[in-house]
Amino acid sequence: MKLDRYDVGILRILAREGRITKSRLAEEINLSVSPAWERVRKLEESGIVRGYHADIDWTAVAKGSRIVVEVTLSRHTAQDMRRFEERVAQADEIVQCFATGGGVDYVLHVVARDIDHYQRFIDSLLVEELGIERYFTYIVTKVVKRGGDGVPDWIDV
Repeated sequence: MKLDRYDVGILRILAREGRITKSRLAEEINLSVSPAWERVRKLEESGIVRGYHADIDWTAVAKGSRIVVEVTLSRHTAQDMRRFEERVAQADEIVQCFATGGGVDYVLHVVARDIDHYQRFIDSLLVEELGIERYFTYIVTKVVKRGGDGVPDWIDV
């Protein structure tokens, strides 16, 4: 899908404020309501807008620990990586997982009740023989910047 400045403007607004009204969105990008909302529909259908959600801090609801984990697999076959990724997709403790290049295979963002819960979780992954060669654990002490609503300045049409 080829995007123009209106589409990029809509994406910037939706990234910042997903619950904006149709009329306010149209006003902010200087289009009438119908054409603006038609563009939103096309962005959704194309998969560029994947959905709308609330950004919930679960550790504020129930105190917990955030942990970043670097994982390196012992083998890098498609089957080994698929097995690991399928297990990650099932784990409620893992709230984000990134496949990476350049040193480690995956970076996980884990939320656990406490450090003991995290360690029992990691131990269970090791017992499952998912091919984890090594992992490094980093305890998050402070969230400096949240993702999700920022749009890089270099994105332009």
